[in-house]
Amino acid sequence: MALAAPARRPVVRAPASIGGAVRLRRGDAPAGDAPPHALPVADVFAAFHTSPRGLTGADAASRLASAGPNVIREVHGRPLALRFAANFTHLMALLLWIGGAIAFVARLPQLGVAIWAVNLINGAFSFWQEYKAEKATAALRRLLPRTARVIRDAREQRVPAETLVPGDLLLLEAGDRVSADARLIEDAELQVDQSTLTGESRPTHKVSRPVLETGGARAELPNLVFSGTCVAAGSGRAVVVATGMATEFGRIAHLTQTVGESPSPLQKELANVTRAVSAVAVASGVLFFVLAVALAGVDLAESFVFAMGMIVAFVPEGLLPTVTLALAMAVQRMVRRHALVKRLSAVETLGCTSVICTDKTGTLTQNEMTVRGLWMPAPARDGAPPGRWLTVGGAGYESTGALEQEGAPLATVDGDLALLLAAGALCTNARLLPPNAEACHWTVLGDPTEAALQVVARKGGLDLEQLLAQSPRLAELPFDSQRKRMSTLHALVEGTRRLYVKGAPRELLELCATYRSAGRDVPLDGAVRAAALDANDRFARDGLRLLAVACRDVAAAPGPLDAAAAERDLTLLGLAAMMDPPRPEVEAAVATCHRAGIRVVMITGDYGLTAESVARRIGIVRGDRPRIVTGRELESLDDDGLRSALAGEVLFARVSPEHKLRIVAALQAQGHVVAVTGDGVNDAPALKKADIGVAMGVAGTDVAKEAADMVLTDDNFASIVSAVEEGRAVYANVKKFICYIFTSNTPEAIPFVLFALSRGRIPLALTVMQILSIDLGTDMVPALALGAEPAEPGVMDRPPRRPDQHVITPALMRRAYLWLGGVQSLAAMTAFYFHFWVSGYWGQWFDLPASGSLYASATAMTLGAVVTTQIGNLFAQRTESASFFKTSLFANRLLWFGIASELVVVAAVIYAPPLQWVFGTAPFAPAHWLFLFAWTPALVLVDEVRKALVRRAERAMTRVPKGVTP
Repeated sequence: MALAAPARRPVVRAPASIGGAVRLRRGDAPAGDAPPHALPVADVFAAFHTSPRGLTGADAASRLASAGPNVIREVHGRPLALRFAANFTHLMALLLWIGGAIAFVARLPQLGVAIWAVNLINGAFSFWQEYKAEKATAALRRLLPRTARVIRDAREQRVPAETLVPGDLLLLEAGDRVSADARLIEDAELQVDQSTLTGESRPTHKVSRPVLETGGARAELPNLVFSGTCVAAGSGRAVVVATGMATEFGRIAHLTQTVGESPSPLQKELANVTRAVSAVAVASGVLFFVLAVALAGVDLAESFVFAMGMIVAFVPEGLLPTVTLALAMAVQRMVRRHALVKRLSAVETLGCTSVICTDKTGTLTQNEMTVRGLWMPAPARDGAPPGRWLTVGGAGYESTGALEQEGAPLATVDGDLALLLAAGALCTNARLLPPNAEACHWTVLGDPTEAALQVVARKGGLDLEQLLAQSPRLAELPFDSQRKRMSTLHALVEGTRRLYVKGAPRELLELCATYRSAGRDVPLDGAVRAAALDANDRFARDGLRLLAVACRDVAAAPGPLDAAAAERDLTLLGLAAMMDPPRPEVEAAVATCHRAGIRVVMITGDYGLTAESVARRIGIVRGDRPRIVTGRELESLDDDGLRSALAGEVLFARVSPEHKLRIVAALQAQGHVVAVTGDGVNDAPALKKADIGVAMGVAGTDVAKEAADMVLTDDNFASIVSAVEEGRAVYANVKKFICYIFTSNTPEAIPFVLFALSRGRIPLALTVMQILSIDLGTDMVPALALGAEPAEPGVMDRPPRRPDQHVITPALMRRAYLWLGGVQSLAAMTAFYFHFWVSGYWGQWFDLPASGSLYASATAMTLGAVVTTQIGNLFAQRTESASFFKTSLFANRLLWFGIASELVVVAAVIYAPPLQWVFGTAPFAPAHWLFLFAWTPALVLVDEVRKALVRRAERAMTRVPKGVTP
């Protein structure tokens, strides 16, 4: 039933930041400067030049031409063609294009084709992995309905939603999706689900009266409805005040589209590695080109090939595809840990995350409101204060869990308790839905708080359907933010009528004259009233949400139910204390974050005290007095003030999308790598701004999922921590296979060094094509196997990696190029000369044949030596400091597949005639493999010496001096 419009009041000027009335046409301003929410209904019509008859068709068409269509526009970014071309024009790509061209000039077409093919494959694969169509805007559009019901030309019409204009009169009913931002002018028990905007799942009660207070976020204004939200219950009429990009959805879409994506720490580091390695490779190629011409007397064409050999030796062509494939493997592992990663580089970004900004509802908590305690009024006995205390077991919307009093389960539910449970359950509009094809557990349609009252009634043995059959509802007084209560009128079997009331405890207590005890109504004296208030405070201190429940038998009266007349002289039945319980595994996950040096910051749309209670329960807050910053306070803080707030324990409550975006930016400005969780449309800008955006897969909107880098398939904070652990392991594994790949660069380069220094008297022990067969053939699968190594113990007991900490460190270079690479070079050159020696060239170091089958088989021996020593290198790289002999040989079975693959590849290169022509090899005696495999354990043993020295140094650094207590 439509309610009467409030009386006309003087226009009150409100701050412009809350949003003024929307300009309709150029030169036509609304009446006055007050925003729509502060205007009486009559002034809303006047401000937007409309009436209860709606706009005329001609006026709507004129406004549409001026204001534009009601659509979310897309901000176009860099053209797709440029994004594609960027993968083929970076420094390493340009280097390979030039190298391939030089190979063709030098009449080595197979080398040119190989180098260009590598470049094309790398570029195409990188583009395919990095390309992500901008789907957030499309997801926003999907939330907007295609049609809307309006009053135009004094009659109801259904029009395309994109043709709505300011001043249109919207009709709203349960189940409708709102098409534009609008000011309510009529409401009948109207509730709107605004979770897409606020992230909070409770439906919001809406009213049509003016709202003069402007302290909260705009989405909290009770007389405005917003585009993209959904009517949960009731009906209403509203005047459109904003369309298209001027709506809250449009504002969020603009924020989301204008937030640029920054490269991840790994992408930045690989770019640095590429530049450094490319510079070294080019400098080496130029240097040895000069040496080849000046010292060895090689002609220019061959010197070009020689220089290319040095460049190919130093440039790890397989690095980028190996990193990409290793990240892709990590993505598959993370799926098993309930984390779906959309952007590969995000995997490693998780590893250096130092701050997690997390939502509360549904992420840290179960998003299932649960009654945890009951208090019932009762006279004082045996010196104890008045009242009965009961605890309620179980969690969520399942009807499992016992009611207990003084630690013992209740054998029977007495009449007083049954009346409390029945009153709470009947005074609700929510519906409990059993498990179905879409949800494997009980869910709720409507207010979760009301669902919790129904569930506790079921736990007490009551059947809601039977209660409704015995006491059908006759009328309802919906919840009102001024009354802070809701009432329902029911018919009783004996012919009387009873009013059930639930609401804020303090306000409801003021209306109570009696309380129910032992089946009768007893006058509510000061002691029981004080006990009720004390129970309210005790529950509130624990962060529980309180509702008082009361009733009153009323006589039949003509006319509609009147709140003032009905809600008086009530009988207090008790208090229900409820909470959205934390997920059971979150506390341990937060403790792991603290141990790992990761800070957790709660940013929620809920109230500050509720947020603090949950944060304290799960360990986010450990101090006595954390700072709670509301969105309103945040707006008053300058950058220095925000930095000061972030320095200590802080919680952010009642925040808007701009607030969340600003918090993330402030943390990033302090040098943090920030992960952000979110599920609503309002979270999309911050998700995109964050170094790693994490969306909820179950409760999250499509907009949030599209803006995020990772989606949690179980909406669980603990899954983020598991993903961080995986990210740290990925970073460690990236270092392992980079060191593995770099190690083989030394034996690839040494033959060219010896050739130049000997003025060509020592022939090249490896050809350029054979180097490519190592970098892009034999090394690829073993390097990937290192990428699948499990995390070493203690990976979450160290602080996060600093973003400026490089993957390639001096220690890694020394280990790869000097320590292990030196042993490999010795093995490779020894194998090269070994083949000549057993072929009759005893004692000859110079003037060996540089062509023919003998030379080809000698280079094949060198190639085989690099491969067999890389097997030893593979085992050595599995740990950085722990002994190889304390690791399981079969913990990573992919290692053995990698070893088998490189042996198959090298055997094919050496013994398959077509590949012999391509790579310039010739077969050698199978017995020579015994000599080559004898070098395999050398790298493991040599690295064991280094690891022992590292462990000794670590023990020395952590040794506690005598007399000092640790």
